[in-house]
Amino acid sequence: MLKIDAHQHFWKYTADMSSWITDDMAMLRRDFMPQDLELLLNQFHFDGCIAVQVNQTADENLFQLNNAAHNEFVKGVVGWVDLRAADLSAQLALLSQHKKLKGFRHILQGEEDRGLMLQADFSRGLSQLKEYGFTYDILIHADQLKHIPELLKRHPDQAFVLDHIAKPDIKNNDLEKWGADVKALAGFENLYCKVSGMVTEAKWRDWKQVDFVPYLDIVFDTFGTSKVMFGSDWPVCLTAAEYSEVHGIMDTYISKLTRKEQSLFWGENAIKFYNLN
Repeated sequence: MLKIDAHQHFWKYTADMSSWITDDMAMLRRDFMPQDLELLLNQFHFDGCIAVQVNQTADENLFQLNNAAHNEFVKGVVGWVDLRAADLSAQLALLSQHKKLKGFRHILQGEEDRGLMLQADFSRGLSQLKEYGFTYDILIHADQLKHIPELLKRHPDQAFVLDHIAKPDIKNNDLEKWGADVKALAGFENLYCKVSGMVTEAKWRDWKQVDFVPYLDIVFDTFGTSKVMFGSDWPVCLTAAEYSEVHGIMDTYISKLTRKEQSLFWGENAIKFYNLN
């Protein structure tokens, strides 16, 4: 069984990151690099990982691609590109030369315009990704889920994956609205879902396995076992749980699945979605 951690991050800490790494996340105010993660991946028998962008700059792509070039276990990179740029086509042509660059992400969750993904210039940019085989990671909060059906209808040939199950408010057990909006995504063949980022939406260091079960039930019922993938969200997860605990939540939950279904979740779906070698 091949195992891929489909969502984690590397960074060299700078003061510019303090806007989102708040005082209660002080443990993240340091560098997190491939050698830090490699030990954990080996411990839990992962064959590789997907490094996901942190900063929205062109230099971010070079930083993450350099990490991938020097670490074989980094199988792919989700970078950033300004989808609204006038020269986007030229940028994509150049970026497509990097075989480990698999797709892009924009931090939509932090945008004042909650429906930015539907704006004409953003949509035009998205429509160009499929020409180069690039995927797109959707990073949103739960309040933005209502826009996703329209996004998927506009771009039926674009491969999308929903990050962090769209960040439901697990801490306050806000299941009903999020659940209805997730269920509305059933049937879109071009959408996968990363089962990641849950512990940071729960009560930090005071969560229980049962807190996640109703959310996981909805995700697995909606997407099926062929379109869900594991992501640790390391090192951000460390604010709420150790890597072993994040892994354990899902190891326990999917123990009821067949061996084939478990294999899909732990690696095969990510390999297919990101077209990993």
